Amino acid sequence: MDRAERRQQILLHARDVFAKRGYHAAKIEDIVLAAGVARGTFYLYFDDKRAIFEEIVDRFLARIGMTILRVDPHDPSRTVADQIRENIRRIVGILLEDRSTTKIFLSDAVGVDPAFDQKLHSFYDEVARLLQEALKDGQELQIVKQGDTRVFSYLTLGALKELLYQVVLRGWEHPGEQIVEEIFAFLRSGCLRVEAAAPAPDSAKPKAAKRDRRTAT
Repeated sequence: MDRAERRQQILLHARDVFAKRGYHAAKIEDIVLAAGVARGTFYLYFDDKRAIFEEIVDRFLARIGMTILRVDPHDPSRTVADQIRENIRRIVGILLEDRSTTKIFLSDAVGVDPAFDQKLHSFYDEVARLLQEALKDGQELQIVKQGDTRVFSYLTLGALKELLYQVVLRGWEHPGEQIVEEIFAFLRSGCLRVEAAAPAPDSAKPKAAKRDRRTAT
């Protein structure tokens, strides 16, 4: 196993330890035991527990930031509504795919220390700023209702965080695609002024086909 693979191995096991025990209760001994490496090996890659925790969170924040695409109202291949729904799908997909890191992000990352709190606040502010700019663009295109876009952006982020908190931390069983559609519907009934038919569930397709055959006869 080369250095990059070993580093990734330690990171993955540390993520699981933090998700299970929480940041403050987790110890380096727990991480090296889970990863099957010596304590000295750990220190070849990370200075301390905070350093590996910070890298886990930084990677996660970077993934979320990179997955959000700016809505292009002039895209001939996709409606604005479809692009908004796709952004929601991308974010929800990351949060549900890596539930261990999502749990860390939602429950353990705040309160590590003042510097770390500032990092998280800066991330939220940057996401809110990008969302606010998108909402302002939407107001000019008359697809977002008039109002305080800063308030809209934080309401949207708060709703998403609370919903994922219930699903990931409290074990609320809810299919990912249903979460996407309900978030989209929530926004559409609030600040968004776009219309797009939601994808029909697979279970509805045979019934539709049957009705078509009756009509044909």
